[in-house]
Amino acid sequence: MTQRRALVVRGGWEGHEPVRATELFLPFLERSGYAVRIEESTDVYADADEMAGTDLVVQCVTMSQITQEQVAGLCAAVVAGTGFTGWHGGIVDSFRMSSDYLHLVGGQFATHPGKEPCERRGGAEDNFLPHTVRVTDLGRQHPITAGIPDIELVTEQYWVLHDDLIEVLATTTHPAQPWQPWHRPVTSPAIWTRQWGAGRVVVTTPGHSLDVLEHPSIRTVIERGMVWATRTASAS
Repeated sequence: MTQRRALVVRGGWEGHEPVRATELFLPFLERSGYAVRIEESTDVYADADEMAGTDLVVQCVTMSQITQEQVAGLCAAVVAGTGFTGWHGGIVDSFRMSSDYLHLVGGQFATHPGKEPCERRGGAEDNFLPHTVRVTDLGRQHPITAGIPDIELVTEQYWVLHDDLIEVLATTTHPAQPWQPWHRPVTSPAIWTRQWGAGRVVVTTPGHSLDVLEHPSIRTVIERGMVWATRTASAS
């Protein structure tokens, strides 16, 4: 049996600790039989031969920029069967100026609402809110989230703009608050999949910090998502 090949692409905003965050998952990939290549930039996406031989891309690149050649290479690889996955801003707040990338992923970070203004102290914790990630009926039957209970977190709660081509496995609801401009609760997808050509995309929006990534349920979802997204035999 040919060894599966995983490509870990990391970089962008250092606040999400792309090196330490991805290092958490390297042992899992190696134990699961992947040959792992690590790249510190998106240049590899423009290497058609390398991408054609890659079964899974794990991306952790918040914000940053991508060239048209690079995003075209990534999209072509996914259409041909390469899996694509990541968490938090490393996948859903990447390359804001690339509409082709947004089209591939199916959702885009808009904001993470903060605490009441009088409670804010000017640090990252101003945006850490207690919230629930609720597994949907679909999610309770899906291999990525089956058996995962609703997840209680105190961290950034992503508000995501999205289309309806995604399969939503879990959601989170932003309550209406007196200091916020919206007037009713708003539910955002928190974990989703997307079929794109022959490839599978998996997005998990929690993951701002290492402690969130180490939450047993979040870690399980991310690891299962890696396996599920990996190129299938039918896409080979």
